[in-house]
Amino acid sequence: MHAVLQVTPSLNAGGVERTTIEVAEALTRAGGRALVASAGGQLEAELETVGGELVRLPLDAKSPLTVAANAVRLAGFLRRRRVAVVHARSRAPGWSALWAARRMGLPFVTTYHGLYNARSDLKRWYNSVMAKGDIVIANSEFTRAHVLREYGLAPDRVIAIPRGVDLKQFDPARIDRDAVAALRARWGFQSSGRILALMPTRITRWKGHEVLLEAAARVESERPGRLGVVMAGSAVGRENYRAELLRRIQDHGLQDIAQLVDHQNDMPAVLMAADVVVTPSIEPEAFGRVAVEAQAMGRPVVATAHGGFAETVQDGRSGLLVAPADAADLAQALVRMIDAGEEGRRRMGEIGMAHARPLYAKTTLQKATLGVYEKVLAEKR
Repeated sequence: MHAVLQVTPSLNAGGVERTTIEVAEALTRAGGRALVASAGGQLEAELETVGGELVRLPLDAKSPLTVAANAVRLAGFLRRRRVAVVHARSRAPGWSALWAARRMGLPFVTTYHGLYNARSDLKRWYNSVMAKGDIVIANSEFTRAHVLREYGLAPDRVIAIPRGVDLKQFDPARIDRDAVAALRARWGFQSSGRILALMPTRITRWKGHEVLLEAAARVESERPGRLGVVMAGSAVGRENYRAELLRRIQDHGLQDIAQLVDHQNDMPAVLMAADVVVTPSIEPEAFGRVAVEAQAMGRPVVATAHGGFAETVQDGRSGLLVAPADAADLAQALVRMIDAGEEGRRRMGEIGMAHARPLYAKTTLQKATLGVYEKVLAEKR
């Protein structure tokens, strides 16, 4: 395996960054050099641990002058370090990477990680860099269909490689049961008689927090004392929305059964603490890693019936799919989870584990991505 340069804006927590680290790990294990051009961030130490090397550039900036300057710097780096493949994971740095790769005559790969807003011709052009790869990786079949429809590419140029889950980390057998009990006690669920509906996602409006709160109010009316809600996620940069959600909790009279907590580092233990995991995104998720992680941990899922969730959640088997932005439908799904009892939820969780673990393993993503690199190198030769 040769030297591969992945290009991403930053290395903070997120699906793009996590996948970047996972591919760097696979490259190193295969005997290649895993280079990552980025402005850096919280995951720098993890990149170093898996054998990757950070190339620090202001790739989180979007100004045309900075994008152009980054392109020149990247071209020089590609030449000096004998890079074989360039892999872009975001739009602004993608333009820099595209120019540098073409200048040096190198294969260029992109990963389409999300559904980008394209409400103007200018924005559509800006987004189009993610469709200019010699091969375009889509993070789900849903995303692949979007790319093919939006850009009219040849089907063999777009390949779906779903995001992966580290099954060594997301393994119910390795979870400290005392840690799980401590989490439930901290949130008031050690002996409350309520099932814990967990929404583990960052605090941002399109994720559907308000829909869940309205649904919880409906459930409390229909099944009083049976449901509790914990919304766990970072609100950095969205403190005003977090304050708005706290007001909504008060307005719905849910202050005793619904709470917001900060981002939790031990996500496997957090998922194990839940009775059901809820992902009520209003807009389609390109993939939706949380639903897969929850199933890998044996937890039933309630998710909206669009985007990646329609692929990863088996409706009526590993979880329940509901109409987007429909609090009444979500409430009925939560009532069904309550009425299923502990045994019914456990059976759903087992079905989810059997479904998700072989399909969405991190190793599957790693092997497929290295295969793309080998393919573009062979075509170049």
